[in-house]
Amino acid sequence: MPPDWSNVRADFPILHQNVGRHPLVYLDNGATSQKPRQVIQSLVNYYERDNSNVHRGLHALSMRATDAYEGARGRLAKFINAADPAEIIFTRGTTESINVIARSWAHAHLKPGDVVLTTEIEHHSNLVPWQQAAQASGATLKYVPLLGADGEGGLDLAALDTLLTPQVKLFAFTHMSNTLGTINPVAEFCRRAKAVGAVTVIDAAQSIGHVPLDVRAIDCDFLAFSGHKMCGPTGIGVLYGRRALLEKLAPDETGGGMVVSVTYEGATWKPAPERFEAGTPNVADAIALGVACDYLDSLGREKIAAHDTQLVNLAMEKLSALPGIRIIGPRVGQPRSGLVSFAFEGVHAHDVVTFADQDGVALRGGHHCNQPLMRKLGLTSTTRASFYLYNTPEEIDRLVASLQKIQKFFAG
Repeated sequence: MPPDWSNVRADFPILHQNVGRHPLVYLDNGATSQKPRQVIQSLVNYYERDNSNVHRGLHALSMRATDAYEGARGRLAKFINAADPAEIIFTRGTTESINVIARSWAHAHLKPGDVVLTTEIEHHSNLVPWQQAAQASGATLKYVPLLGADGEGGLDLAALDTLLTPQVKLFAFTHMSNTLGTINPVAEFCRRAKAVGAVTVIDAAQSIGHVPLDVRAIDCDFLAFSGHKMCGPTGIGVLYGRRALLEKLAPDETGGGMVVSVTYEGATWKPAPERFEAGTPNVADAIALGVACDYLDSLGREKIAAHDTQLVNLAMEKLSALPGIRIIGPRVGQPRSGLVSFAFEGVHAHDVVTFADQDGVALRGGHHCNQPLMRKLGLTSTTRASFYLYNTPEEIDRLVASLQKIQKFFAG
């Protein structure tokens, strides 16, 4: 049986408020999700009872904090089915995770004549680091093209066959597009990349917490995600890497906590994951992220995915019936993640978001850190509604009613 989603909403204190005279409808989950009481309380518990630095202390608070911190690492490994907790590196989020690879791996492996392959639909966080890595190494950056005037055709898989040559040393791609809602066949991408010896990097920021993720089944080399998009705190994320690859990499940041020995002449590094976690870690938020994993699994990620699909299908059906709206990404009836982006004829996305906010509806407007994609689609911005486990069909009705008011205002 699926959860009673209306009861699930009771776990999220922030949802029970008014914006002006209207109950809040929060449809900005692609930017950040809300936090259940269980996650919030775990932060309170840590700071009231266990607050201490980890790993080097022998007193009771430090040992409790260390156990909880490393326990969270093990919980994250289980959440994505990593083979070893040592394959989980805590970072600030997806952006930092990808930058760690772009600095550490690229510095050691890229040279002139090599190719880094990514796609035309990447978030800046999975694009700019590879631009920098290619420039620094003399490698070439290439892109898998997007099909369709509205991006409805997904990535060109025929072109991928041509682009994936032995010169490709790394293939970086998103699991779910944060603008289009496109769901990429990540296991297939990894299989094709492996056939030419390329290392794979997956941006899972939009899929983590929405669908089950199994890094061993996908067979990826690296995978990055953020806690704040999966009911966890901001400022904490994960870089998963195969241990054999991590052990060959030099750290991209050095300092306390990641060394075995230091002399005036040099230093030696600890093994992964400590090697990549210099300084005092974000202990409280890592622990709370483990609690977020417990919360999501108590609901069932397959059931969350089904709920997302129900909501986005309803939204696509209703938005498609509105005049003057251009929906980008997969068409009605095609698979898409739990978000929909659209351009409002004659109305800037920022105006749509501002007017919707007056009705208590929280949306996101702008280029969504997808400027090259926007230019390819002939747009400067879109409005995005993104759904999660606490959203309801009634809230989609509120969204549609607000958009109808906006249309009427600007038409008049």
